[in-house]
Amino acid sequence: MRLTAGCVEVLHKGRRVALHARSGKRGGFTTDPQHRPRAHREHGAWPPERMRAWAATHGPHTARLFGRLLAGAHPQERYGGCLGLIRLGERYEDGRLEAAARRALHYGTASYAAVKEILQRGADRLALEEPPAAAPVAHGNVRGGAYYGADAAAGRAEEGAC
Repeated sequence: MRLTAGCVEVLHKGRRVALHARSGKRGGFTTDPQHRPRAHREHGAWPPERMRAWAATHGPHTARLFGRLLAGAHPQERYGGCLGLIRLGERYEDGRLEAAARRALHYGTASYAAVKEILQRGADRLALEEPPAAAPVAHGNVRGGAYYGADAAAGRAEEGAC
């Protein structure tokens, strides 16, 4: 690296690869967006407000999914997933992303990976089903709700509980 009062020059094997003007502020820095990794440049082009606006144009479930992903103290941690969903929305025909978002929200799997899987498998085209209710377990060691009710103390005493 070469530093002067007005610029910072970055060299690799004796050849200049970057030249930046110094910020002039103590402790300040400047960054040329072209020198940032592609994923980082995309993040800057898609602030949360723009992501939410894009999602709203695809439907209420997509908007809710993005809202859930971007909620929290550090929404930047979720940008990658949101940008992935935007790419999926561009790749699949209209309505499929919204249907996949609806399905992911319905089953409590609101994430980029879940939506991608739903779209790849075509599950967004299937009807939503309620998850089956858990069947009661019939077993000698299962006491059931009555055991813990009003007669609980009497029931435990009869069983010789400690």
